[in-house]
Amino acid sequence: MHLLLSACSQKTFDDKEEMMAYISNPKNGYTIQKSVNGVDFSVAYRPTDLLVLQEVGDTANKNTWDSLKRKYEDYLYLNVSISKNDKELLSNISTSRTDFGAMVSQLAFGMGEKVHLYNEQKDTIGLLDYVYPRVYGMGGATNMLFVYPRNKKVMESNYVQFTIEDIGLSTGEVGFQIPIKKIIDEPKLNLK
Repeated sequence: MHLLLSACSQKTFDDKEEMMAYISNPKNGYTIQKSVNGVDFSVAYRPTDLLVLQEVGDTANKNTWDSLKRKYEDYLYLNVSISKNDKELLSNISTSRTDFGAMVSQLAFGMGEKVHLYNEQKDTIGLLDYVYPRVYGMGGATNMLFVYPRNKKVMESNYVQFTIEDIGLSTGEVGFQIPIKKIIDEPKLNLK
């Protein structure tokens, strides 16, 4: 494993797999996991470099990389994973077409009203967008990506609080505190 340390405790990785292993480990503070009433939640901060790499692949030159980095660095990306019995949420819905349809609608169109991000002063940070890719029972969890502005209101706090209201799974509201220091010191990829 090639890991370079810089003075500000920011980590730099030579490849995506090393970075993913690092941010996926809850000990490193980029992924927070909770279980409530048999429902498993995971919230992971997605570093900017991972989003750039996803768009350009392995063939990026420095100019393209820098241009895309400027495009993505103004936003916070939170990857949310929710599962029950190690299956995606739709695999756990009763056979009722109504219940299934209601959950599909909630996940595809209604999550913007069920998730909230607050700074330490309890100011609401507005959701810009979210993505819910359907995997049709092929995944072990329901995954969504939530996008928020990385603005002064966020970055001048010590932490942000991300909450998910109950979406019909009897969990109540589930909250995750994300330290801003982790976002400031986000891991980087070493562009070769």
